[in-house]
Amino acid sequence: MSSIQNQKVKASLNEREGFQVWWRLLRPHTLTAAFVPVFVGTMLAAIEQSINFWLFAAMLLASILIQAATNMFNEYYDYARGLDNENSVGIGGAIVRDGIRPGTVLTLAVSFFIVSGLLGVYICAASSWWIALIGLISMLFGYLYTGGPLPIAYTPFGEVTAGFFMGTIIIGISYYIQTLTITSEVLIVSIPVAIFVGAILLANNIRDRVGDAENGRKTLAILFGHKGAVRFLTILYVAAFLLTGILIFTSVLPLWSFLTFFSLRKAYQAIQGFAGKNEPLEMMPAMKATAQTNTIYGFLLGLSLLIHLYFPIG
Repeated sequence: MSSIQNQKVKASLNEREGFQVWWRLLRPHTLTAAFVPVFVGTMLAAIEQSINFWLFAAMLLASILIQAATNMFNEYYDYARGLDNENSVGIGGAIVRDGIRPGTVLTLAVSFFIVSGLLGVYICAASSWWIALIGLISMLFGYLYTGGPLPIAYTPFGEVTAGFFMGTIIIGISYYIQTLTITSEVLIVSIPVAIFVGAILLANNIRDRVGDAENGRKTLAILFGHKGAVRFLTILYVAAFLLTGILIFTSVLPLWSFLTFFSLRKAYQAIQGFAGKNEPLEMMPAMKATAQTNTIYGFLLGLSLLIHLYFPIG
């Protein structure tokens, strides 16, 4: 692609130079998927007892670093396999549009994993060394998501893998390191969060469905087709909000958790944003709304638990 064409693509994506190149490499819209489960898991623990702030901070930073590293592995391996090019939408674009060396991206990803591992040592020393095993498995799956001989992202299991590890596992760990126990209620509460995390990946695959199919991927969006995938996204949202309501009525979650239903508007915008759209750029607002749904829901869920801690009403 010529320099002029490259600049046109960057302009259409509103991409800027300088620091923002590295910021885009992190794919910041996905980092809320790392913040939300740590926040929710810690607030669930706070209802039971006082929390260790430094453990919370270490867990939050480690989770964000692992998510960012996973994004970088994605950037590197999709480039190495020839899946990304200057026209690709939704990627950081550091390699194909900004000229960052692939080796630099890979080195950064490994460095982030190392730092998160060091944070994991502190977390384990302050809680339990069983966390080390779970953390290593999570990091391995973060790498295998786009690395290895058969990347998970290229299969129909990308959404459930991301939801399980970035939702249920992180909420469980965040709760456990504070309380040194785990309950069935915590695992059940993690399910809606896991669904919203998986929805981010599903939305990404809906947008990239045509290009992914041409490159041999077998994602759910490809198997379902555009309309079927949007319908499935709708089902996931309905299930997540329905389960949230059930958890509130059964007193697993406090009445304050009705605040999470303020995220319904963004979920609706996401679904409408995909309807009748064919071009990846046209679906970017829907992608944004999907990520915002996860952010707003997760923040309000954690906030509702915090409010309940001081003003219990149910």
